[in-house]
Amino acid sequence: MKKILVLCTGNSCRSQIAEGYLKGFLVGKAQVYSAGVKNHAINEKAIKIMKDDGVDISQNESNHVSEYEHINFDFIITVCDHAHETCPNLFSKKAIRIHKNFFDPSKIVDKEKIIFGFEKCRNEIKKFCQEFCATYF
Repeated sequence: MKKILVLCTGNSCRSQIAEGYLKGFLVGKAQVYSAGVKNHAINEKAIKIMKDDGVDISQNESNHVSEYEHINFDFIITVCDHAHETCPNLFSKKAIRIHKNFFDPSKIVDKEKIIFGFEKCRNEIKKFCQEFCATYF
């Protein structure tokens, strides 16, 4: 079974969304983990926006990348530029590394635009995950 790590800065939103979709799309085909270069609590708006699409990430935890040093990943996906630039080389060089910078909806301060921002981010990550699965699985 393939092992996938999704990395973001705080493991609170974008990496959690990607983990949720990949776990759903790759049942029985891959073990999916997410982590951050820092630990933040999971964003409540990310939980809600995923629930709106039928994916429950409410039980996910925010993990630090160092927790997974012992795993030989087949794929390492970075979903923000910061994680891509600071991602430690703790993992096998054999892992396929994929980078896609997604807009960070947690930075939105205009209350009227927050839901739209989270929906946009979720939809872009979902499309990316579908394409990833079609390409590699």
